[in-house]
Amino acid sequence: MDSKTSAAIRTAEPPAKAVEPPALGGKVAKESVPAASHLEQQTATVPGVSATWLKAIGPRYLVRIAALIVAVLLWELASTKGFDFYINFDNIPAPSVVGTALIAELTGTEFYLHILHSLERVAIAYVLAVVLGILLGVAMGRSRWAEDIIMPYIELLRPIPAVAWIPLAILMLPTEQSSIIFITFLGALFPVILNTVHGVEQTNGVLVRAARSLGASRTAILWHVILPGAMPSIVAGLAIGMGVAWFSLLAGEIISGQYGIGYYTWNSYTLIQYPQIIIGMLTIGGLGTLCTLLVRKGCNPLLKWQAKGGRS
Repeated sequence: MDSKTSAAIRTAEPPAKAVEPPALGGKVAKESVPAASHLEQQTATVPGVSATWLKAIGPRYLVRIAALIVAVLLWELASTKGFDFYINFDNIPAPSVVGTALIAELTGTEFYLHILHSLERVAIAYVLAVVLGILLGVAMGRSRWAEDIIMPYIELLRPIPAVAWIPLAILMLPTEQSSIIFITFLGALFPVILNTVHGVEQTNGVLVRAARSLGASRTAILWHVILPGAMPSIVAGLAIGMGVAWFSLLAGEIISGQYGIGYYTWNSYTLIQYPQIIIGMLTIGGLGTLCTLLVRKGCNPLLKWQAKGGRS
């Protein structure tokens, strides 16, 4: 077969059918299926995440709530039966009586004034303690001279209880409000300082030398190496300081306060109002727990780099 015959045969063959692009409607239909399935997967994943979270976290909270309920039931039983074996529950009001008194307190306004005054004092004292405590702790952790100068004062003043500061605070400061804030400030200051010093001293020296060899300044090393490395200890000090702040606040308000949950508790004792005493104690515990939880949750973004430890 010569070249002319082959060319004639190729010319006689029908042209191949062109492949047309899919219509717009078909394209949308094809792409809409994966989108719908993806949306269904997302919708199906949300309950799965919730179920996983409830399965992991739910039992822990159930155990905690159950433990509290058992304690309240034992308290109710001991009070109603007059349990008296080393611990005398004859004069301790039962939880049902305390609950009735609490409802009566919540219907008025004075109880909320006590809480607001205490929260204001703790907030002012705690902020001052955190700022000064971290500054002094970092200075002592980075400088031996600063530690030798400041540490003797801390070790001398730290064991003094909050109640012992009350007369001196009243003599030094012009108002009762400032005296209570000063006593609360001292209670929160020392845990923050000592934990900050510990965290700064425990910072890995290899990281500091590596940053210095790369040309980092002292400020950059402090901000990007030392403070992040010391942050777990600092956060622990902040949480402990919040608890000690409420303890110190109670002592200050008992002696020299006119408003506050500590004054409310002590005044209830002087008026022989036993349910109100327990209300004040539980309110202090609840507020202290809530404030400590807020501190921990607020500091969580600063600890994202930290690996979570295992727990059985």
